[in-house]
Amino acid sequence: MKQALAAARAAVDAGEVPIGAVLMLDGKVIATAANETRTGRDPTAHAEMLVIRRAAEALGQERLERCDLWVTLEPCAMCAGAIAHARIARLYYAAPDPKGGGVEHGARVFDQPTCHHRPEVYSGLGEAESAMLLREFFVARR
Repeated sequence: MKQALAAARAAVDAGEVPIGAVLMLDGKVIATAANETRTGRDPTAHAEMLVIRRAAEALGQERLERCDLWVTLEPCAMCAGAIAHARIARLYYAAPDPKGGGVEHGARVFDQPTCHHRPEVYSGLGEAESAMLLREFFVARR
């Protein structure tokens, strides 16, 4: 989670919402990403989407079955769908997102009967630091 938080801090410097993600396989970092929606002018360039794309490219496959995804904020429904499609084994996220989350809030993608893969989900790791980064970012924007 430390590397995901570092990516989130770097996102702030780029003017992005501070969300970072790291994808690992067998304890080794395969890819790291932060939000790039503003700099890339791409509403789908969430940290989770980018790290999944980068890891799939690095591994040369679309299935990330033995991989762990670490992210600083509860994934939205779009990202949760991508996590399921990539067959990611475990999802670790820091802060919950009651307004926009899609895992334990909102759409609860993994609970839907149409969801073909459900990763193990662990939340709250690094929650305080992630929540603080997000609060400070949005306070500075207002």
